[in-house]
Amino acid sequence: MASVLINLTTILSLTLPLILIFARPHVALSTDPTEDDDSFYVLDEPLPNLRSRSRFLASIIKKGTHCDPVNDNVCNGISANNGTSLLYCCKTHCRNVLGDRNNCGACSQKCNLGELCCNGTCINIAYSTDNCGKCNNKCSPGQTCQYGTCGYA
Repeated sequence: MASVLINLTTILSLTLPLILIFARPHVALSTDPTEDDDSFYVLDEPLPNLRSRSRFLASIIKKGTHCDPVNDNVCNGISANNGTSLLYCCKTHCRNVLGDRNNCGACSQKCNLGELCCNGTCINIAYSTDNCGKCNNKCSPGQTCQYGTCGYA
């Protein structure tokens, strides 16, 4: 009897974690490609002509550029990447409030787990028919978005 109980306990201890892992619905989480592809924001309008910067350098800002909200705010409401990015100085770094999960819509507004920042709004990409699995991924008419996949069956 004791050996049967030990064998049953061993089997359960090995299979229970696997059951728990595979029983949960899987959500296809992806990131916004405009946020990760490049290391620079291309400004829609160049910064005011600065003596130390060339015209090219005045039209780009490196992601995560240091800024000071009071004195040296190089990214206060600047539009970039053809209007797909809006830069603000959050704490001491330039952040895209239209696509940053930690600064979504405004500085320090964090998205919850399973949400992405799509155009400044936290969206649950697992069930949004307009943002299914990633931002701006629309499902075909009549299809629903489940677990980040259009028409999941």
